[in-house]
Amino acid sequence: MSQFNELLQWGIENSAGGQPQATNGAPRNPKSLNPELLAQLLGGPSDADRMREAMLAITAPSDKVDLENKLIAWDNFEQLIENLDNANNMQALGLWMPLVEQLGSEEAECRRYACWCLSTAVQNNAPCQERCLAVGAVPKLLKLALEDKEQSVRKKAVTALSSEVRNYQPGLDELAKNTPKDIWAGDEKLDAGEMEQVDKIIGPLRERAAKP
Repeated sequence: MSQFNELLQWGIENSAGGQPQATNGAPRNPKSLNPELLAQLLGGPSDADRMREAMLAITAPSDKVDLENKLIAWDNFEQLIENLDNANNMQALGLWMPLVEQLGSEEAECRRYACWCLSTAVQNNAPCQERCLAVGAVPKLLKLALEDKEQSVRKKAVTALSSEVRNYQPGLDELAKNTPKDIWAGDEKLDAGEMEQVDKIIGPLRERAAKP
């Protein structure tokens, strides 16, 4: 509520045509206010609104939203979830399943963006790593990494797996369990907190994905 009062005070001062008054010797700066609160009070869409709108465009039938506009929506969505709070809000907004379902899109660019967004969401983010595992994304990403016909998709899938399993033991255990023996023999239990051990499985996956 203090930020609301601060915004209200700033609005009163500026509507009167004066300069923002100093607070503790420093000018009151509206840019320092919570952008979500500012957007709501000024009638603009919140980040949550933009995330939902982007996913609606991404999942819309191709006769409603063409690929060019879907890719714009993907780019917007990825940028939004670079913000940790927005990434953690994906579950409350019901966006995890639609995102994971895009790993099976007929469009290679949509599959690639889905991998990219998963990588962004889970990187150094335990709650999202947990959610990614819970919705069954690890085996789907592994399948793309090994079998997708597009190299760009395979490489992004490995990037997403790498982000998912680092410092997250359940994710690494799931990956190790599903990885073919010719890539990881499973002779030892890997420690997700040791990057050299994680790379014992991610490295061969990355090499396989990079092949033409």
